[in-house]
Amino acid sequence: MPLNPLVTQTLSTTQTAIEIAATAAFALSGIVEAVRKRLDVVGVTVVAFATAFGGGTLRDVLLDRRPFFWVEHSWYAWAVLVLCLGTGAWLRSHHLAPTQQAMQWPDALGLGLFAASGTQIALAAGMPPLIAVLMGVMTAVFGGVLRDIVCNEIPSAFRDHRPYAVCAFVGGWLVVGAQWLGLAETAALALGAAGATALRLLAMWRDWRLPGMRIHR
Repeated sequence: MPLNPLVTQTLSTTQTAIEIAATAAFALSGIVEAVRKRLDVVGVTVVAFATAFGGGTLRDVLLDRRPFFWVEHSWYAWAVLVLCLGTGAWLRSHHLAPTQQAMQWPDALGLGLFAASGTQIALAAGMPPLIAVLMGVMTAVFGGVLRDIVCNEIPSAFRDHRPYAVCAFVGGWLVVGAQWLGLAETAALALGAAGATALRLLAMWRDWRLPGMRIHR
């Protein structure tokens, strides 16, 4: 019986580097948010793991990729654990109180990186462009959604009205467009990640807001 091609799919060196950077950025955003909520060391670690691995795990489930990216490379988990302990110790030694704005910087970076890598992984798996972009959006957004739910918050991606998933959506289409134009995968990844991250940072800086759903009585 032939193997499912999705199961045996491997990442390029550039994709692996992007996944590592995105995982670290989201883990850091989870740590900062958990510390803001005054969780204990176990709570901080759980939030960091959920934020770092949630989106990529959902992507792997939907694409039927096995083993999951962080299970196949178990040092991801060790790295996130070390990041939790190191960041916590550094914050305590410097007597720093993280702010919500401090959480948003690594979150924006993780958003852009995961949007680009998730889209490209789905394209390599044979998904049509729209589905590949949606996979990138889910990869980029779901970790942050889990972070906020575990921290007992309505996910900020749904409530603060600043473009978030929209930025990942744009970044995914930049990857699709770049590859359609014949750019190298590395260039497509860089363009998509930079575009999504820059758009999210610009939206926060300019305080762009999406219209809310209002019911008039």
